[in-house]
Amino acid sequence: MTTHAAVTEALADPRVQKDKRHWRAFNAGEIPADWPLISWIIAENMLTSDGEDHTRLRKLVSTAFTPRRVDRMRGSVVAIVDSLLDEAEAAAGRSADGVVDLRALVAQPLPMAVISDLFGLAEEVRPRLHRLVGSFFDQSVTPEQAMTAFMEMWVLLAELVAAKRAEPADDLTSALIAARDEDDRLSEDELLWSLVLIISAGYETTMHLITNAVRALVDHRDQLDAVMEGRVAWPRVTEEVLRWDSPGGFVPMRYTTEDLVLAGVSVPAGEPLLLGYGSAGRDRARYGGTADEFDITREDASHLTFSHGRHFCLGANLARLEVNELLPRLFGRFPGLDAAVRSEELVPLPSIIVSGVETLPVRLH
Repeated sequence: MTTHAAVTEALADPRVQKDKRHWRAFNAGEIPADWPLISWIIAENMLTSDGEDHTRLRKLVSTAFTPRRVDRMRGSVVAIVDSLLDEAEAAAGRSADGVVDLRALVAQPLPMAVISDLFGLAEEVRPRLHRLVGSFFDQSVTPEQAMTAFMEMWVLLAELVAAKRAEPADDLTSALIAARDEDDRLSEDELLWSLVLIISAGYETTMHLITNAVRALVDHRDQLDAVMEGRVAWPRVTEEVLRWDSPGGFVPMRYTTEDLVLAGVSVPAGEPLLLGYGSAGRDRARYGGTADEFDITREDASHLTFSHGRHFCLGANLARLEVNELLPRLFGRFPGLDAAVRSEELVPLPSIIVSGVETLPVRLH
């Protein structure tokens, strides 16, 4: 489903659910165990649950992402941003042509550091986790590679849980373990699956949001000038990027629980639905003839990137905080920042789930 109206309708319809037990082909054994997207289907977390289970799982995590708690993280986010920009400037100074990969030096480590601090992940495991999480979103990997990466990540997180169980700390992993061990509100599998979901979703999409925002501003210098001069607020940039170049393409999967009509199309019960959040943001029926244009002064900058309804993204406030603190500091420090290659030369990610580029070479002027 690719239009704004169709995606919104599916998200709001109670006859469209997230639990795999509603998928007729899966229950009939027609989906092979090595299907590249199988980990998105077999997961046992809030992304794949409905009703009371979804409410229970979401409530356990939601306290970490309230607007008040997220705002208290602002100081640490700013400190991480400043440190990363120092490192990027130093790397540019060491480079013969002054070119650095902004994705590798800033866009990736910022959300990884923030989410890792939130969950108490040790510094030494973060690069490994980044590699493993990437396989969840990369459709170029083979089924065997995807399963191997998934199992390695499962072991890594099981080790994290064991360490935090032995020595609890003031982090979200310890809080989830307490819910599992003391209140018995989580099964062991639900605990690990929740970590898989929040850690991977907590930084992968934010990383691509950052790179997409930088690319958009570099390619639209007049609009960059408008925010630099204070004529437009930085959050308007973030929201327009979320609409125009959403880091989320499609999120597997939702299922029809009965025969129904969606967007004028008859859909039988037990069918999977793949919702296009990225395409919904470019829908001319919703945004008019300029839907394909990047415009931070657009009157309607609403979007579905963070989903809608009961499965609205818990980390939306945190993602916005990271990007809205980074962009003004990045361009304030390097106002002449420019792309080192043409946009058409950038390599897009081989993924239907996220939208981004493999590298972002820039010159920090």
